[in-house]
Amino acid sequence: MMIHEITIHAGKYKTRKRIGRGEGSGHGKTAGRGHKGAASRSGWKRRPGYEGGQMPIFRRMPKRGFTNAPFRRLFHVINVKQLEARFDDGATVNRELLAAVGLIRDTTLPLKVLGEGTLSRKLDVTAAKFSASARTKIEEAGGTVTIDAKKKWTRQGAAAARAAKDVGKAAEAAEIAKGKKTKKKKTKDATPDA
Repeated sequence: MMIHEITIHAGKYKTRKRIGRGEGSGHGKTAGRGHKGAASRSGWKRRPGYEGGQMPIFRRMPKRGFTNAPFRRLFHVINVKQLEARFDDGATVNRELLAAVGLIRDTTLPLKVLGEGTLSRKLDVTAAKFSASARTKIEEAGGTVTIDAKKKWTRQGAAAARAAKDVGKAAEAAEIAKGKKTKKKKTKDATPDA
């Protein structure tokens, strides 16, 4: 039996259950809501995971292990088959162009190129990362691969930047002490009294 054969006999729509219309109907009095409590009142909603006030399951379960999810790096991802379909021979492909043609949403995330599909066009592709197969296919087609040299934040880099800043401040203080440089004074703007 097929679904359309059932609906021919049973009807397309389920009959609405009329509640609170007298005890003779079988759904009168409490209208399926039980007795008392928040669930019997109007406007009641149960939030997901609420267990009536007892300790919920997600707090009773032990938490073990570690996840790298907060530290993951997000990318806009495209495959070489999309480049093959959308660009002509000799095109220069980057995030701005991909966003303009609608292959990626915007230019906020770095771009990663993967190697699914085939590529026969000569393209100059600029991205933050390439898979090994994507790099091979682009270069075999006569194109070039350029790594987007966007500076990546690291703890070591931040520490080095702070150290360089401290060295610069120390050098400036030494120059001021020797009299080669004068310290800038902050001046307030003279505003006439109203």
